[in-house]
Amino acid sequence: MGANGNAGEFRLEHDSMGEVRVPIDAYYGAQTQRAVENFTISGQRIRPELIHALGRIKRAAAVVNYKLGALTGRGRRPLSEEEVRALITACGEVAEGKFDDQFPIDVYQTGSGTSSNMNTNEVIANRANELAGYDRRDQNKKIHPNDHVNFGQSTNDMFPTAIHVACALAIHQRLVPALEAAAATLQSKADQWRDILKIGRTHLADATPLSLGDEIGGLARQMQKAAALARQAIEPILELPAGGTAVGSGINTDRRYGGEVARYLAEETKIPFREAENHFEANAQRDGLVACHSLLKCAAVTLSSVANNIRWLGSGPRCGFYEIRLADLQPGSSIMPGKVNPVLCESAMQAAAKVIGNDAAMALSGASGGQFQLNIMMPVMGDMALESITLLAGAVDVFDKKCLALLEPNAERCAAAIERSLSMVTGLNLKIGYEKAAALAKEAFKTGKTIRELCTEKGILPPEELAEALHPARMAKPFS
Repeated sequence: MGANGNAGEFRLEHDSMGEVRVPIDAYYGAQTQRAVENFTISGQRIRPELIHALGRIKRAAAVVNYKLGALTGRGRRPLSEEEVRALITACGEVAEGKFDDQFPIDVYQTGSGTSSNMNTNEVIANRANELAGYDRRDQNKKIHPNDHVNFGQSTNDMFPTAIHVACALAIHQRLVPALEAAAATLQSKADQWRDILKIGRTHLADATPLSLGDEIGGLARQMQKAAALARQAIEPILELPAGGTAVGSGINTDRRYGGEVARYLAEETKIPFREAENHFEANAQRDGLVACHSLLKCAAVTLSSVANNIRWLGSGPRCGFYEIRLADLQPGSSIMPGKVNPVLCESAMQAAAKVIGNDAAMALSGASGGQFQLNIMMPVMGDMALESITLLAGAVDVFDKKCLALLEPNAERCAAAIERSLSMVTGLNLKIGYEKAAALAKEAFKTGKTIRELCTEKGILPPEELAEALHPARMAKPFS
C-alpha cells in the first residue's frame, strides 16, 4: 500500500531493524528510506561530486577485492565473474552521475555519513542485480549491499575517503584552472598597459605614480599565488583512510587493500593519492580537510581583494576614480536611469565571504567533532568544502570571462590625476629635502595649484631640472 493507500506505490524492503516501505521504482532500499524519514532538516542533499566520488571508491574497492579474491571465495555467498562485472559496472554508473536522483538523504544526517554510504551501497547493489539479470526488487539480494558492495569497508574510512577524492578532483579540475586563467587575463592586461601612467594610492590617499600595467600586474601575481595555494590545498587530503574500516584497525579487510585502493584511484584520477600513514589518525580526525579548506580561504581572501580593487578602479564614471572601464552588463538601479554597477566584482566578493565563513565552521567541526576513533561532523565538512570549491571556481570563472577580460584602460583619466596629485612633490625630495617639499604640498593644496605650477612660479628649480624631477615615468621606478 502507498502513502495514500494506493497499492503499487511502494515495495517492502527489510534491514536489520525490520521492514520499511520504499518507493517502488527507487534503486535505494530500507536504510536510505529510514534516513530520508529521520533527517527532514534542510532539504539539501549531498553534493553530486560526493556521490560520484562514492561511486569511484566503491568501484576501486570492488576491483581490488576481486583482485585479492575477496569477492569470489570468502565466507558469504561468493560472486560469479559475471556478478563481479555487474557490480563494477554499477559502481561506474554511479560515478558517472547516472543515479544522482537516487540519493535523497539530507546533508545533516548521521555524523559519520553512514546513511549516505548505505544509500550508495543499496543503489549499487540493486543496479548490479539488475545488470546481472536478477529482479532488483527481490528481497533476497544475490549481490548484497553490505556483504558485497561494502565488503572490507566501513563508513568510517570510506566516507572521508570519498570527501578527499571529491575535493581533490574539484580543486584540480575546476578551481586551479579558473584561478590560473584569471591570473593570465590580468597579466595580459598588465603587459598591454605598461606605458599608461597613473597615480598610486595608499590608505586610499594619493601616493606617487606608477604604471597601470604595474598595478594590474600586482593583481595578476596575487591571483597566481592564489592558484598556487589551491594546488597546495590538495596535498593535505592526498592520504586516504580506506583500509582502516571501523576504528583504524582494518578489521574484516585484507592488509593490502588500502594501498591497492589508493593506487587504483591515483592511476584513475592522475592525482597522487596514497594510503594513510596511520589509519587510526586517518579515521579519527579530519585535520587534512581543515588544512585544505584553510588554504581555500586564503585564495578566497585574494579573490575578494582583487575584485574590490577592480571595483574601486572602475568607480565613477564622473565622481569616482574611473581609471579602468568595466563592461556594462546590466542596468544597475531600479530608480536611477543609466546607472551601471560593478556587479561581477560584488558577486565574487560575496562568494569569497561565504568561503571565509565556511572556514570558521570547518575549524569548529574539526575541533569539536573528533573524539577517539571518529569525527562525527563529516557530512557537513564535506558539504562545506565542496561548496567552497564550487563557489570559488564558479565566481572566478565568471569574474574572469565577463569582467577581467573586458576591462579597458582610461588613459586620459589616469594622466589627469597624476598632474593634480600633491604626491608629485615626492619627486623633489632629493632636490630640496622633505620639509620644504611638505611645505610646497600644503601650499599647493591651499591654493588649488599643481606642484608643477607652484614650483614654476617660485623658481624652485631650473625648468629642465624641474621637468625631470616631476616626470611621472621617472617617478614610477628607482632613480638608478
